[in-house]
Amino acid sequence: MRFEEFGLDEGILEALGYMGFEEATPIQEKAIPKILEGKDLIAAAQTGTGKTAAFILPILHKLTGREGRGINTLVLAPTRELAIQIDNQIQAFTYFTHISSIAVYGGSGGVEFAQQKKALTEGADIIVATPGKLISHLNMGYVRFDNIQHVILDEADRMLDIGFYDDIIRIIKHVPRKRQTLLFSATMPPKIRKLAGEILHEPEFISIALSKPAEGVTQAVYSVHDLQKAPLLNHLIEQNPGYRRIIIFSSTKKNVSNIVRALKRHGHQAEGISSDLEQSEREAVLNRFRSAQTRIVVATDVLARGIDIKNIDLVVNYDVPGDAESYVHRVGRTARAETEGLAVTFVNRDDMYKWRRIEQLIERKLNFLPLPEAIEAIRPPAGRSHNGKGRRPNQRHRNGRPHKDRSRNRKRGRHGKPRFAKNKK
Repeated sequence: MRFEEFGLDEGILEALGYMGFEEATPIQEKAIPKILEGKDLIAAAQTGTGKTAAFILPILHKLTGREGRGINTLVLAPTRELAIQIDNQIQAFTYFTHISSIAVYGGSGGVEFAQQKKALTEGADIIVATPGKLISHLNMGYVRFDNIQHVILDEADRMLDIGFYDDIIRIIKHVPRKRQTLLFSATMPPKIRKLAGEILHEPEFISIALSKPAEGVTQAVYSVHDLQKAPLLNHLIEQNPGYRRIIIFSSTKKNVSNIVRALKRHGHQAEGISSDLEQSEREAVLNRFRSAQTRIVVATDVLARGIDIKNIDLVVNYDVPGDAESYVHRVGRTARAETEGLAVTFVNRDDMYKWRRIEQLIERKLNFLPLPEAIEAIRPPAGRSHNGKGRRPNQRHRNGRPHKDRSRNRKRGRHGKPRFAKNKK
């Protein structure tokens, strides 16, 4: 279905034409008509399906014909990065209109805070905000949401995972009861349904490709111990010189720095990004990545959702994510908008149970690929475990001291002496 068939405003269609948007994605095709009809909506759609345009285009169409100014639409997003991304898309879609928007998020300086306050008091048409920062403005008493007609929750499951449930309810109490509410979420756990029951009125429900990696993603998995991870990563990068943009996901901020240092030692252009960086630093890293000045970005799950960077060739899960949904969002960074990409996961023995949960979620069993001979030959030193952490898997520690091997102690009496020693001559 082409965007012209929705009957959208000419200015919006002109902007879409300049951006190369012609055919609607399935989520856009199903959601836009219902939103134009004014219905509340619950949409199950993962990242990379075009959901931002699905909820924002019909709202922009409504705004082009309204009289008066002031805050009309509130969009809530879980992270600064996603709020900025949504605001950037709104500004692109509204290039040929007079609709205004601003992103409200934490971590900004005094100038940005003043701009946010001005927009909240004088009234931009659309406010895109993280719940925590918006609550800070609401607590100061100068925000009025009396005329809001549309409330949109993007990546609602992620907001609840972070702990924004109470903040969302507080914010909703500041907006009129008569409004249109749209809830977009990659998953539909019970807490999302509970939230929907509290803030939506007789919603329509649509679901698009829930919790499955895009068809264009080639998924590969290796069984490794931790000492093999860095050499295998370097091998994959060197074997694919044509890959211009690579994201590597680590589960810890500390490991991000370690991976970046290891990559730089091999001459690779790599930068790390985590919540430790200031917002301006994170944006600078992402801009260099978008423009291909930086080939490799190593990140925590701060990049797993809400970052729209096209043409990512390779995603590497250096660590298996703690929950299966995060895997889908990580690999969803590649093969966006019907392109193709490769997602590789390193699985050590300790993480095997996590990997089985991922296979259950994606309803697909992946065979482990054979390691290159040079990588296979790397083994932990004697006395070290498969995960390279310096102790046997069944050894336990208390107060920093290793226990004695319990299996050996079963055959010995007190103080480590062999049982029945007194009967031996």
